[in-house]
Amino acid sequence: MSIELPQASGAFGEKPQLTFPASGAPEGLQVQVLSEGDGPQVAAGDNIVVHYLGQSWGGGVFDNSYDRGATIDFPIGIGAVIGGWDQGLVGQNIGSRLLLSIPPELGYGERGVPQAGIAGGATLVFVVDIVDVA
Repeated sequence: MSIELPQASGAFGEKPQLTFPASGAPEGLQVQVLSEGDGPQVAAGDNIVVHYLGQSWGGGVFDNSYDRGATIDFPIGIGAVIGGWDQGLVGQNIGSRLLLSIPPELGYGERGVPQAGIAGGATLVFVVDIVDVA
């Protein structure tokens, strides 16, 4: 049985749109490279610069950097962000566009973040463009 992940429109640097499959969210962390960058690999402890769009599985977009017109940067692989980002982005090449399907235990858990529109127990889907390491 193959795992069905959402389809993401657009190229690196463009705001994506997600189309979800009829099947439910898969178990565990799923990382799909949508386009492979040719930059160096991201290492734990790097301060990475990204554009991203976050959406609950089958639900609405809860955050994205494209509409703000600015990337964000943060340390990766050291627990500063949700576990799905730490596990899914370390080892990827700068210049890559990735799709991450993140189960609740590596996202915001059973509490969610209601004020951001993230329900408890939600599987999160992110499209992440790794722009640089600062």
